[in-house]
Amino acid sequence: MAFDGITVAAVVKECNDLLTGGRVYKIAQPESDAVEMVVKQTTGTYRLLLSADASLPLCYLADDHTPSPMTAPGFCMLLRKHLQNGRITNISQPGLERVIQFEIEHYDEMGDLRHKKLTLELMGKHSNLILVDETDTIVDSIKHISSFVSSVREVLPGKPYFIPETTDKSDPLTVSEEDFVSRIFGKATPLYKAIYGSLTGISPVIAQELCYEAELDADRSALSYRESEIPGVQLPDFEENARRLFSAFDRLRQRILHGSFTCAICYEQMEKGKKPVEFAAVPLTMYKAEDQVCFDSISALLRTFYAQKNAITRIRQKSADLRHIVQTALERDVKKYDLQLKQMEDTAKRDDYRIYGELLHTYGYQASPGAKSLKAVNYYTGEEVTIPLDPTLTPAENAKRYFDKYGKMKRTYEALSSLTLEVKAEIDHLESIATALDIAEKEEDLTEIREELIACGYIRRKGGSKKVKITSKPYHYISQDGFHIYVGKNNFQNDALTFKLATGNDWWFHAKKIPGSHVVLKTEGKEVPDRAFEDAARLAAHYSKASAIGKAEIDYLQKKNVKKPAGAKPGFVVYYTNYSMVMDTDISMLTLVND
Repeated sequence: MAFDGITVAAVVKECNDLLTGGRVYKIAQPESDAVEMVVKQTTGTYRLLLSADASLPLCYLADDHTPSPMTAPGFCMLLRKHLQNGRITNISQPGLERVIQFEIEHYDEMGDLRHKKLTLELMGKHSNLILVDETDTIVDSIKHISSFVSSVREVLPGKPYFIPETTDKSDPLTVSEEDFVSRIFGKATPLYKAIYGSLTGISPVIAQELCYEAELDADRSALSYRESEIPGVQLPDFEENARRLFSAFDRLRQRILHGSFTCAICYEQMEKGKKPVEFAAVPLTMYKAEDQVCFDSISALLRTFYAQKNAITRIRQKSADLRHIVQTALERDVKKYDLQLKQMEDTAKRDDYRIYGELLHTYGYQASPGAKSLKAVNYYTGEEVTIPLDPTLTPAENAKRYFDKYGKMKRTYEALSSLTLEVKAEIDHLESIATALDIAEKEEDLTEIREELIACGYIRRKGGSKKVKITSKPYHYISQDGFHIYVGKNNFQNDALTFKLATGNDWWFHAKKIPGSHVVLKTEGKEVPDRAFEDAARLAAHYSKASAIGKAEIDYLQKKNVKKPAGAKPGFVVYYTNYSMVMDTDISMLTLVND
């Protein structure tokens, strides 16, 4: 979600509550476009991160130190000169703009009290961090913007500072109901787009939430709420719809004005768990309560949200090459398998050709010279069949031609029967690796998958490099009844769990006929209640290809009945007697142990 004006308002309130009156103790510049300030206050010490990154501009109270370069950049040295040991007197946000202004007073080298403003503009690619003096003149900025880059505003030392006016947008904190209605319902765009296109600091998600609260269709044209298909004719229910939308908006506005923020992250169920998709400083009722996690502060929310987003993004990026290798091999094998199945279908008539040859040996004398077919009784079924003949050949030669076709098709069928099994096993193996890549959460998980791909010949080990030490471990859960349950993250771990960790009377679980993790429920000689079986089955469903569906059929049996065929690929097992249950993928009630 965008770092919108409402989020900025929540950050400003939190910073005002905690930092106003505090002293700027340290200033560092960990990134080329980010500054970290340590503020000492009577209530404690706080780290404030100000990032003007074009792709991810941020402002929040950090909980740990960010490493900085040994030599401080020029902008950092300038901030130390003007702001270090200064006192923060006020933190403000103009309107609902994505702008935060830190007012700081300090004594200059002459001992005179001076006032400066450190302004953070959180505006996507136009984000910047600007130091301004008492006369609103720019002292310096973390990014210099010349007239060649922007014709609207130069951001250079000595230039006057001003906030660019938002094109044709109203301030949500002061807009009247009349202006609100006329602006939004006068546009022929979807209603939610008309909302965030008319008001400063409102993001698409907040606009959709307003439509949801007002029970209006967000994707319907805003203008269509006002006018019917007949130009100039107003719809009878327009005033009621407009009133409901403004009421929802005004409730939001009052929350902002009174600083009544409710910070939460909204999650979406993915194949390998829940993924953070949105966050907001106000309630998002269009998401279910169980899909949201609330936070006491906006900074805690932002730290969590971006840490989780970055972790997912980082793993996806680092696994991209492995995914490409697996996907390429999988596509090749699927094409090969489809071609082999088609070739096997083409051999389906092989027994017909054998029977034609045998019948021609038996009844061939009845065929007239030059005949194109022969009718004969199939002595296997008693039915009459018509045998096509080559009129240029004798019955014996036609019989030989059919036996030759039969022999060729039989050899093809026998060869393909084993080849298709091999290719199908390879497809299943690659799909299991693809599922393991979806489950992977850490770099060491990817390392073990890479080792499996090397061992199976999909990747060559780089010259001279040794086998990497494996540090990845299976997931370890505690069931609701206190039983230990282990889940393999990849095929190597699946084999280790099933044939090393598990004992004969432990219970083994796996999603039926689809790629997934081996799950082992340790009994430790105790009687296992039904709920523990269900917990283990949920894990098997959750860590399988069926996770996105939300439900899967799970096979389970005692480990002693699970066998591994000689020469089978990693993770492949067979079993012949088992129980089954259909189970959902919700594992929120289980405890994950960090071994």
